[in-house]
Amino acid sequence: MAEAEIIQLGSRGKAGRGSGKAPSAAARGLAPGKSRPPRARTRTATAAAESAPDDLTAPLVDPVAVETEDVDTAPAETVQPETVQPETVQPETVQPETGQPETGQPEPGPPGHEPADDRVDPAGTEDAIADDFGTPDIDDATRAAAGERAGAAADDTGAPPRRPTGGHSGQVPPSVNLTAMVTELAGAVTAALGGLRSLPVEQLKELSRDPLKAAFLLAETLGVDWQESVEEIVDFTRSRMSGRYAIDEFGFDPEFTTKVFLPILRPLAQSWFRVEVRGIENLPTTGSALLVSNHAGTMPLDGMVLQSVVYDEIGRHVRMLGADLIFKTPYSHDFARRTGTTLACQEDAERLLASDQLVAVFPEGFKGLGKPYADRYKLQRFGRGGFVSAAVRAQVPLIPISIVGSEEIYPLIASAPALARALGAPYFPITPLFPWFGVFGMIPLPSKWIIQFGEAITTDELPPGAAEDPMVVFNVTDQVRETIQHSLYALLMQRRSAFF
Repeated sequence: MAEAEIIQLGSRGKAGRGSGKAPSAAARGLAPGKSRPPRARTRTATAAAESAPDDLTAPLVDPVAVETEDVDTAPAETVQPETVQPETVQPETVQPETGQPETGQPEPGPPGHEPADDRVDPAGTEDAIADDFGTPDIDDATRAAAGERAGAAADDTGAPPRRPTGGHSGQVPPSVNLTAMVTELAGAVTAALGGLRSLPVEQLKELSRDPLKAAFLLAETLGVDWQESVEEIVDFTRSRMSGRYAIDEFGFDPEFTTKVFLPILRPLAQSWFRVEVRGIENLPTTGSALLVSNHAGTMPLDGMVLQSVVYDEIGRHVRMLGADLIFKTPYSHDFARRTGTTLACQEDAERLLASDQLVAVFPEGFKGLGKPYADRYKLQRFGRGGFVSAAVRAQVPLIPISIVGSEEIYPLIASAPALARALGAPYFPITPLFPWFGVFGMIPLPSKWIIQFGEAITTDELPPGAAEDPMVVFNVTDQVRETIQHSLYALLMQRRSAFF
């Protein structure tokens, strides 16, 4: 075995190829009894010559004999290639001046020590992994210093160098400190409980004992301008709850309407809807008149806003004619009568007109109030003209009113008829906000309103008995309807936006 011939693979020179004084590491690896380790690194010819023993520095005569002597007689002096562990990754050395990895040959170490493999992650890989897991960035100089310290420790102990800390391998995320999270959560809860101690507990207790006063204080905070102090308004409201107050034959309480109801409606009309009034001079300051208006908006806010606007402009109360549903609903019928609304019937309308009242009627009824948003500002049928018959009998003028802006406060996209029948309602409104947002979906959108009072249509020139003539009633009804429809179209053309 000692005389086996060494055949050089992949070279054209003699064995050794380097300095000519000693065989190369590749040749020694092919010697009998030696197995070539995987991915072994070879040393340069200069380093091999410097570290060779003294008895190998003489000129070689027989390459085979030299190889045999090197293998058999001096195994301890043979430099074996270091096997690179796949798990260990040596950090690359970075020049401090440029921050780029060195490309030259590594510095030779002491005899018997092979430089570690420089196969490391590409530049920037560790930074990207560290960023993914939230680990703080480590600059290149710190990495280089950590690599030098790891290499020095490996030289002293012979152990493979440790990887510098500060990055992750990308296999598993860093562990979460549950103790710190619980401590932080407990601190936040403690801070919240400490903030509760600063609340005005006494004031909250006082408001809970007197919810009526709390409601009036809240209304004042929202912009309601009470004509009297809150205490006086509270006392006045309590007196009305006891039932000791004067009303007319229809249940109307003008003092309650002036002191409580209209001040609540005023911010809604002036600040929220920013109502613009046109043609107010067409309203009579004395005597009776029948106000005829379009009806829309899903909820009957247009009637309440109209009542507030007329009182603020000419100081007269408007008596509304309401549908049967208002007076069939609990609590609603008492409040409606107290604020001036009465049942929409022929008898009540004629009695109010005979007592020199301003009476308002909405001939579309629920057909106009609950029409889809796609049919906005398209007037529905005005019924059989009963309001015209009442005005003709009373010989009072008809005032057409056009309201623009009410269609946008609750855009009706569906009515859910099955659910409406189960609830006993004409329709169940489904808007973009209701019922999806609950109570907040009932807040009307702040559309821009325009209320125009048209010129009066007189009825005193009609012949006697005209109220019983269906053709006369139909013609007057159609005239009022066409006047309101044309006014709506004209106002829509003049309006810049639904909300401005």
